[in-house]
Amino acid sequence: MSKNMESMPDMATMDMAVLQACMDACSACEQACTVCSTQLMDCAPACMNCADMCNTMMRSMMRMQGMTPATMMAMLDACIAMCQMCMDECMDHADHSEVCRMCAQTCKDCMDACMAVKDMMMATA
Repeated sequence: MSKNMESMPDMATMDMAVLQACMDACSACEQACTVCSTQLMDCAPACMNCADMCNTMMRSMMRMQGMTPATMMAMLDACIAMCQMCMDECMDHADHSEVCRMCAQTCKDCMDACMAVKDMMMATA
């Protein structure tokens, strides 16, 4: 997290470690979903969409300028929904695909990290 982000409105009350953990989880999920999508299984479209959403979420968090709390909440909700869909799809293959199992787990981790940011935002509102 850049130091100038801490000086932005409402950022002083945010836990930078929670935001960083969410960006890290989004990055890991993007990578896992990208790898999983190359398996050409039924989950590939969900994985590609989830990878794109996680990348967008992470990049939006890196440049908070122009983000309002309502926009941030909507983005977090979208990321959580996309990760849920991808996780559900990959769980259908998790018994016979280690890659799908790993992808599903990183989706779960990303959902948890996004929820932690939402919880933090609601607590500081």
